[in-house]
Amino acid sequence: MTENAQPDAFRRNSLLETALEEMLKFERKESEFRKKDRAERAADLRLPLDEIKVH
Repeated sequence: MTENAQPDAFRRNSLLETALEEMLKFERKESEFRKKDRAERAADLRLPLDEIKVH
């Protein structure tokens, strides 16, 4: 049983690592998209984006 457990654990850890990397990539892209979208909407509305503190 322990002989089979190690490859399974390694495979699971590898998949988790890959999933975390993909999640980080997605979050970075989403963050950049939101920044760009916010800037575009501010430009459309002629709002001074730098002066507005967004939390």
